[in-house]
Amino acid sequence: MAEPVRVLIVDDHPVVRAGLRAMLDAAAGITVVGDAPNGDAIADLVARTSPDLVLMDLRMGDGVDGVEATRIVTALPGGGPAVLVLTVYDTDQDILRAIEAGATGYLLKDTPTDVLIDAVHRAAQGETVLAGPVASRLTLRVRSPEPTLTGRELEILGHLTAGRTNRDIARHLHISEATVKSHLAHIYTKLGVDNRAAATSTALRRGLVADHP
Repeated sequence: MAEPVRVLIVDDHPVVRAGLRAMLDAAAGITVVGDAPNGDAIADLVARTSPDLVLMDLRMGDGVDGVEATRIVTALPGGGPAVLVLTVYDTDQDILRAIEAGATGYLLKDTPTDVLIDAVHRAAQGETVLAGPVASRLTLRVRSPEPTLTGRELEILGHLTAGRTNRDIARHLHISEATVKSHLAHIYTKLGVDNRAAATSTALRRGLVADHP
């Protein structure tokens, strides 16, 4: 008999963690080896629990968020366990940042239980697992004749829609204000706008970023 898939749950909502743990522990061929409210000390937690897969929320109120935690996990010696993102967000910004960080899959929290359980098994084997809306958005980006924004540009656009200044964005991303301005120039050109307000409106209307990144 095959060994069960060892899963580590990272989510900032205790009720969600408890629900996922109960659901996955009850599923055949899966055992939950631990859970955490954020990505703080994720490398140590992975070392202690030896999971085959980390079920990762993206946006967590305090501590290391899901994208940075995914980068840390996938950079571990040997590649680390697979990371399957489970979130409520399906914007281009969130999807690209997670995929670029090394996530094996990306599912939404309204995913049916049987689909999630199947995805855990598949992702643990290294298969790419994407929610339907996520796969559609990625396909549209590939097929779009219009210039598409890079992951970094989407990240900056997300900060822009939150009302942050160039200085704030530069400080948060550890880059210079000149670099921020350069990225914004490219963003404006790709969106066909010429100011911050228009860029914010277009980004929200097209679902490129969420209202609160």
